[in-house]
Amino acid sequence: MTTDPGAIAIVNARIWTGDPRRPWADGMLADGARLALVGSSAEVRKAAKAGTRVIDAAGKFVVPGFNDAHVHFVEGGFRLASVQLRDARTPEALAATVPPELMDRALDAAMRYVASQGVTSVHNMGSWTDLATFERAHAAGRLRTRIYAAVPLSSWARLRDHVAARGRGDEWLRIGGLKGFTDGSLGSHTALMLEPFTDAPGDRDLAGTPPEVMEEWVRGADAAGLHVIVHAIGDRAVRGQLDLYERVARAHGPRDRRFRIEHAQHVAPADLSRFGGLGVVASMQPYHSIDDGRWAEKVIGAERAKGTYAFRSLLDHGATLAFGSDWFIAPPAPLAGIYAAVTRRTLDERHPDGWVPGEKITVEEALRAYTQGSAYAEFAESDKGMLRRGMLADFVMLDRDLTRIPPESIRDAQVLLTVVGGIVAFERETVDDATSTH
Repeated sequence: MTTDPGAIAIVNARIWTGDPRRPWADGMLADGARLALVGSSAEVRKAAKAGTRVIDAAGKFVVPGFNDAHVHFVEGGFRLASVQLRDARTPEALAATVPPELMDRALDAAMRYVASQGVTSVHNMGSWTDLATFERAHAAGRLRTRIYAAVPLSSWARLRDHVAARGRGDEWLRIGGLKGFTDGSLGSHTALMLEPFTDAPGDRDLAGTPPEVMEEWVRGADAAGLHVIVHAIGDRAVRGQLDLYERVARAHGPRDRRFRIEHAQHVAPADLSRFGGLGVVASMQPYHSIDDGRWAEKVIGAERAKGTYAFRSLLDHGATLAFGSDWFIAPPAPLAGIYAAVTRRTLDERHPDGWVPGEKITVEEALRAYTQGSAYAEFAESDKGMLRRGMLADFVMLDRDLTRIPPESIRDAQVLLTVVGGIVAFERETVDDATSTH
């Protein structure tokens, strides 16, 4: 893998730029870490300097680098590297027990793997030990995935002081986010719901953080100018968090907060419009919809299931969607996530027309959620999320145009090339057949 950004030109491609000013192009030039030109192949060939690597895409599909808005990155790396890291403890004990050198190896494994999936950026929902691991890699020049590192919401005062002393980072490693919990999960009957569970009315849901404590933390973090990111799965948890965000914003006055709700799996109809109205980002993991869709109706009933993973409704009500995976719980594979969001065909294939089909979205909407939406969700939309001159040279080449194939075949698409900041992070052998040196 190349360690320094060079000059890479893509010609004869079908490029989905994500840029409303020029949605499509067929040529692109990266000169160093940023894009120098997005336009026609002729323009790119003319602008390319001697020594530029020119890739003839032969009609292949190019998109902005995927940005996974919710991962547990080091834990995922440990699971990938379990054979090599036999002396490692369980992921649950990483923060307290695993030596730094093993954390570093897990991070390297995670970066290699997500690059093969077309992922160029991640939002890590983790610990201060995770952050220390990322900082070591950054100092050594080893980062090949851009990371927005969130730490526990309970530690907001520590993060406030850390930011004051060291800043919020750079294009490779950024901080400022805080992750909290309001409830558990649907499958374990620990999601906070407005009505009892259909299959077990006597089961009690489980609050993640007491409301008064959550309010204290969110108010403190927001007053410090930090970014609040909270897990809420049940419709009661979502409503309560929206209420809290609304109170805090009213109390502290207008500013660009981009409060986030992670998962937002079950949203009451009355609350759909509040995401857009309050400027709260719905950070969702579409793969979960085709997994949970196999059994969710048994737990909450068919009527409530209509508001589950409400991608279409949230978009129609003006919300910003940021897509991710929740890796290691689900695969960090944006193509699988796009397939899920577009088809909603459950993993058991029992819903060929889609589970809750009215909540399907288009391929371009799903692409936008995995690129621009996630960039917006980390305050980075000026640098990434679309392919435009001056933006970071983060892009992915796929073997087929997702917008022109049957939706059910999206899951068969393959990543051919992943470039991060002008550096080739992943390349299949098939790409070499279409490359030449200018």
